[in-house]
Amino acid sequence: MDHKASSTRGIRPEAVAHGGNIDEISRRYPDAPQPWVDLSTGINPIAYPLPRLAAEAWTRLPTNADERTLLAAAAARCGLQAPASLIAAPGTQALLQIIPRLRSPGTVAVLGPTYEEHALCWHRCGHRVRTVNEVEALAEADVAVVVNPNNPTGRLLPRETLVSLGSELARRDGLLIVDEAFADFLPGDASLTSRLPPATIVLRSFGKAYGFAGLRLGFAIAAHELCQRLRGDLGPWAVSGPALAIGAAALRDDVWLQQARQRLAADCARLDALLMAAGCNIVGGTPLFRLAESVAARHLADRLAQRGIHVRRFAHNETWLRFGLPGREEEWQQLADALTAS
Repeated sequence: MDHKASSTRGIRPEAVAHGGNIDEISRRYPDAPQPWVDLSTGINPIAYPLPRLAAEAWTRLPTNADERTLLAAAAARCGLQAPASLIAAPGTQALLQIIPRLRSPGTVAVLGPTYEEHALCWHRCGHRVRTVNEVEALAEADVAVVVNPNNPTGRLLPRETLVSLGSELARRDGLLIVDEAFADFLPGDASLTSRLPPATIVLRSFGKAYGFAGLRLGFAIAAHELCQRLRGDLGPWAVSGPALAIGAAALRDDVWLQQARQRLAADCARLDALLMAAGCNIVGGTPLFRLAESVAARHLADRLAQRGIHVRRFAHNETWLRFGLPGREEEWQQLADALTAS
């Protein structure tokens, strides 16, 4: 079957763009007002309130008990029966670097367009990587990679589709990677964690939903053997004491998560209204970001940057802009003024 695809042969790390690159945007717009309003990432702008930490969290090495406490909280949050099929890492990006080493070089299909680090990390380890546009093409590779919900489009594949895909790959000694970095505020049945197919690794972020991107904490959920291999590659004390303590407290807090879910829904509706009033179409998104389309996207991004607002642009589609959510009321007003300026 001939599926539309693009190869990542020759991809360069410096060619991969990310949000949050304030140093770079500041160099490009040195006269922009400070501080920047950074809407280029999909990070919760109102973070979980920092709990009081014992001094030992900073001064001693993390203990096994500290890690077990975090893993129990993460397992409960993800709907797992036990934490044995879950490991913690210093951010999901660290797991992206490690997972391609689990397999000998083979074929990898990434459902795109999506977060470009997936393709880059597999390519670095000698795998033959294609970005494909159709779900059916994923089953033809040795490894399939799906970001669900997708970044930046918000595309959400049904759980049944992923269960079927994971089972098919397992029959051929394949592997399915499902990146659920933006799944925390979706209904529970959107996640694959409670119905994990064989030969599947699910990645979950912490920093995005809880607003602690700098904490560097993420999780992998997989069969026990795969978890053991990943844990061995991460080595001892992979997650810091403060990250273990903050993560455990936040993941146990059901009330905060529900309140954040309600606030984000209202903020997304507010952002959609601002963008549509400025002539943009909302073509995708998640509770943490919106994907807007406009024939004047480049001009709009430039105008916003001149006014100290950074949004995510896309080289592969110059009509797209991704907007994170403002946090403070003055940021909302700054965005509204910039969108309506002539």
